[in-house]
Formats: sequence, C-alpha cells, structure tokens
Amino acid sequence: MCGIAGIVRSDGRDVDQELVRRMCGAIRHRGPDDEGFYFQGPVALGMRRLSIIDLQSGKQPIHNQDRTAWIVFNGEIYNYRELREKLEKLGHTFYTNSDTEAIVHAYDRYGSDCPKHLRGMFAFAIWDGRSRELFIARDRVGKKPLLYAQLEGEFVFGSEFTALLLHPGISRDIEPEALHHYLSFMCVPAPLTAYRAIRKLEPGHSLRLSKGEIRIERYWQPDFSQKLKITEEEAGAQAIEILRDSVRVRLMSEVPLGAFLSGGIDSSAVVALMSEESSGPVKTFSIGFEEQDFSELHHARRVAEHVGADHHEFIVRPDALEVLPTLIEHYGEPYADSSAIPTYYVARETRRHVTVALNGDGGDEGFAGYERYVAMSLAERYNKFPALLRSSVIDQAIKMLPTSETRRSRVRDAKRFFQAAALARVDRYMRWISVFDSDAKSELYSDGFRHETRFTHSSALLEPWFAQANGAGVVDAALLADTMTYLPNDLLVKVDIASMAVSLEARSPFLDHKVLEFAASLPEKLKLRRLTTKYLLKRVLRKLLPSENLERRKMGFGVPIGHWFRGKLEPFLRETILSDKALKRGLFKPEVVKRLVELHVRSERDYSHQLWTLLMRELWFQRFIE
Repeated sequence: MCGIAGIVRSDGRDVDQELVRRMCGAIRHRGPDDEGFYFQGPVALGMRRLSIIDLQSGKQPIHNQDRTAWIVFNGEIYNYRELREKLEKLGHTFYTNSDTEAIVHAYDRYGSDCPKHLRGMFAFAIWDGRSRELFIARDRVGKKPLLYAQLEGEFVFGSEFTALLLHPGISRDIEPEALHHYLSFMCVPAPLTAYRAIRKLEPGHSLRLSKGEIRIERYWQPDFSQKLKITEEEAGAQAIEILRDSVRVRLMSEVPLGAFLSGGIDSSAVVALMSEESSGPVKTFSIGFEEQDFSELHHARRVAEHVGADHHEFIVRPDALEVLPTLIEHYGEPYADSSAIPTYYVARETRRHVTVALNGDGGDEGFAGYERYVAMSLAERYNKFPALLRSSVIDQAIKMLPTSETRRSRVRDAKRFFQAAALARVDRYMRWISVFDSDAKSELYSDGFRHETRFTHSSALLEPWFAQANGAGVVDAALLADTMTYLPNDLLVKVDIASMAVSLEARSPFLDHKVLEFAASLPEKLKLRRLTTKYLLKRVLRKLLPSENLERRKMGFGVPIGHWFRGKLEPFLRETILSDKALKRGLFKPEVVKRLVELHVRSERDYSHQLWTLLMRELWFQRFIE
C-alpha cells in the first residue's frame, strides 16, 4: 500500500524534482516506510511506501526487464504469483518478489488490457519510454484513489488532493457542478472534484497520455443481464466458496493482520471465514460509543466469542472538534458521510496492533443489504394499485399516522416511503438517498448559484446506470447504480482516506471482482426475498454465525450528530455556518440556513445530515479555498 504522485511535461522541459518530492511528502501518511523516485527529464514518478509484501526487494519505482518502462503503484495484487508464473513461462525475467513488478511485466505483455489480468485493488502509473506515453489505471470498483490535472504542457497525478494542490499551476477555483451534486450525495461524484482543475480517474478505467493528449477507456463493469440457471442450494454453495477464496487470498501479508468487526453480517462473515483459514485466533477490532443507540459492541463480541477471535474493543468518546481538522485535511474536498468519524477512530486504534485489516465493505451492494432495495421492490407493487385507491385511501391514511419529526421509527420510514413511491424509478431513488433533494436545493440556493447550476440535475448521474441494467429488475438496477456511484464515491473514499491517514491497509473480500460478478449473475429473488435482504447470504451463513447477528435490523456505522448539534456542537455549528463569512459566500440564502439550524436545535425537525453537509462544506472552504 502506498501513495503515488508524478508529473509528465509535454513541452520537453525538465520536471521540478523538488516539487515532486514535496508532493510525495504531503502523502507520507500513506507510506511511512520508504520513498522512491524516477526522474528522467520531462518525466517524474514518485511514491511513498507502506511495506506489506516483499519487504526487502520491493522498493519502488520498479522497472521492466530492459528498463524501458517504470511503475509506481498503490494497492495489492492478490494473483501476482500466478500472473508472474504465467509471464515467466512466456519469457519474462523478474528481479524482485513484489506484486508491483508483475504489473509492469503484464503491461509489457498485454498493453492497455493489463488491468483486466489483475485481481486486487490498485492505482498505478507506468511511464513507457519506448512510446513516450504515460499509462495510469484504477481498480474495478475504486478501492484506491487516483486524481489528475491536465495543465498547459503538463500532466499531474497523485493519490490525494494535498499532493496535487502543491503544484503552483493548479487553480483552486471551485467547480459549481460538484458542489451541487455534493449536496445530494454527501460526496463529490467522479470524475468531478470540488476543483475545476482536478479530475478523478473513475473506477474500472485507464488513461493514456500521449503527446499531451489523453484517452480514457473503461475496461470493466458488472453485467446483470447474464443470470445463472442455478438452484438455491447450488447458489449457496458457490457463494460461500467464492467468498472463502476471496478471504483466503487477502490473508497474504508479511506484517500483522486482523479484521474490523462491527457485528453486522458482512464483517462477521469475513471474520468467520478468516478463522477457518487461519492457523491461530484472528485479531478482531470493534469500536463502541457511550450512546447505546449507536454502539454495536455486544453484537461484535458475540461473533468474536463464537469464532474464538483475539478480540479488542475500544470505547471512544468522539471529539468532533478534535478530529474534524484531520478529516478535512485528508479528504481534501467536501465530504459529509459522518461515519468517517468512527471509521477513523477504529482505524487509528486498530493500527496500534496490526498493519492490515480486512472488512465487510461491499456486501450490501453485492447481495442487496440496504432497506432501500426492499422499498424499491415494494414501490413497484404499490404502483400497480389503482391511482384513485393510492391517493384517496392509502396516502390519506398514512398522513394521519402520528410520528416524531426527530426520531427514526417504522412509521416515519413508512411516511417517507409513500411520499416518493409513485415517482419514476430514478426520481424515487434520488428522493430516498438525497440529503438535499431538488426542492430543498431550490429553496436553499441563492439566485446566483441557482442560475449557475440550472442545467445540472443530480439524478442524471443515476439515470445511465438504471438504463444500463440490461433489462434487469428494479433491485438489480439499484444495485448497479450503487456499485457504480455510491460505493466508489462515498464508502470507498471514506475507508481509504480514514485508514491511510493512520497508515493502515484495508482489504475488502466482498469487493473482489469475482464476488461482485457472481452476485450480479444471481437472480434477484436470491438476493432479496420479499422483505428479507441478503436472503442467500443469510441462509448460507447460518452454519458460521449466531442467529442473533443474522436476524437483527441493519444498524449502520453512525454517530449521534443530531444530538451533538443540540448539545456540545451547537456553538461550533453556529459560529461556522452562520458566521458572516459563511453567509456572504453567495451560494445559499442566509435565512434558509438559519432556519435549518433553529428548527433542528429546537427539536422541531431532524436536519442532522443537512447541517452536517453544510458544516463540512464550510470547513473545507476555510481550509482549502481561503
């Protein structure tokens, strides 16, 4: 695991070597063990290394057999030994035992198709001295980040914003479209960033730079159209074997290794399979909070005892004022998923014991774990009722049900469901996942910002994926949309940045492309059965996990931000988003921002996520724009 950065000039001038060294210094946390550089006139590649595999000879940059191609690489390739053996039989000669060298030899053999031969998580850059071209690529689902900027006569890339923003030619001008989408999704969707000058290479894509021109190609996306004709028993047996293999290959490490354990189905499944593949007790790490509504420690402890893990628990008292500057610095653009706070804390505590931690990320998107998939399916059935019955009977009855505006409940969820159920699929989904929906944005925006973003619709980011679901059902369409948007733009950014901030490598067996492709090939009914999410997964895990963990309602990995905003964080919230500077930035109507704060603080409405989104945007603005 590493951080990478580099510059390629198309004007023939030498690269500023000291600048590239400083860019790598800015991401030292991603690789505290070593650094390496390749300088050749107008080309500079740099990296910081967190040593995991081939501790002695794996120093980067690494070259091919005749030193005509050089690579810097961030990630892990789990099939590198098999790939190396195959390439050696084809005449390739290796000089290290690292997975990095397997990539540059795969590039020599397969060219732009080399990412298709890799199993793992990766972001890499290869300078090809023969063709005078730069080739960069990112893994299929976006586990590892890769940013770039194309300037006049210069191409700059790196793992994090703090590296690229050191370049004097990269402007910090804001991208309005990115902020518009951020208010919907809590994150900036690729390929956009909050900066007009910087772009993200999207997951499953490669980029080739030749004579100052770039060409971007997609090399992977899941296919939901080719369904397996398989019995439930056969599907269950295949699912557990594919998951077992995915866990097994991720146990490869020359440094201490463990696992995050929340007590949810996905992390529990990973830990159970690790325990069967390991010779000794698996080291597991769980985090808890004083607020019991947000603590899952007892669920995690139950699983740890069940599998005989070497279990470590941490009770934290999150200090948002302490941790927010760190998170703002590392994320580098507005990012408002509040679960970044507990993710950072559990990564920090885990790093005290191990260097690599497996997790359960991706299980929900692969096997249909979110309740919104149930809602999408139910809405399809609801819309088959006569319109008169829906509007005059059902909707009116739902409106009469008493519910709290500040506490989550099944009644509140039901009201939210019926408010959007009759909408078109994409509009319905957007209503359920958005922090600020289109109506709320219209009310919030200043006249100037509304005019600037008048042709930008956040739903347009989901429409292609619902359309490309290849005739699959509404649940598969939502799974595809989440796999291509929510997963890489929010969840994987959260885990990569939070874990690498403390030099911890996170590995995700559920995100193996073989697992995702298998899940996509399953009929919908094996993933969602009536109201049961993860139907097949829960069924096959009965032999491995306690029933209490399989049957409980999904909790999520949150923090009580709503409570904080009515307590210890209220002064900070007010002085940040209601300051004269914040209110005069010209993006939002001051009276609307003030109203959101007052209604929430008085417990008349729950605007936790809206206020957190506004707070993170303002803190980012103060740190990176001012």
